[in-house]
This record gives sequence, C-alpha cells and structure tokens, in this order.
Amino acid sequence: MGHKEVPVTHLRKLMLEELQRRNYSDETIRSYMHAVEDFARRFNCPPDRLGPQHIRQYQAELFQKRCDYKLR
Repeated sequence: MGHKEVPVTHLRKLMLEELQRRNYSDETIRSYMHAVEDFARRFNCPPDRLGPQHIRQYQAELFQKRCDYKLR
C-alpha cells in the first residue's frame, strides 16, 4: 500500500509538534492526525475554520453511524 503525502500546513505542524512534545506514541499521533483530517474532510474545510457547532454535528454523525452499525 502506497504512502500518501499530506501537505504540511502551519496548523498541522503545530499539532504534530505539540503531540511530540507531550511524548505521545507515534501510533497515537497518527491516529489523532487522521481523526482531524477526517473531521476537516467531512466539512471540506480546514480544521482551523471549524467551530464547536461543527464538532457537535460531526460527533452526532459518528454516534449515529455507530448506533446503526450495532443494530445490524
């Protein structure tokens, strides 16, 4: 499986530096970065332009998907 190169934005760099400074494992860092990418992709907008209402909407969608999955 090929590695997809992700552009390094200022926000991404700050987040990466902060997670490394806090000594998070590489796997945790990858997971957190992926979660933010998914969140931003959902709204087709950079994460620094999204606010609390977007977070609530995204969480509600994730909970609904999880609930739908469990009901199968």
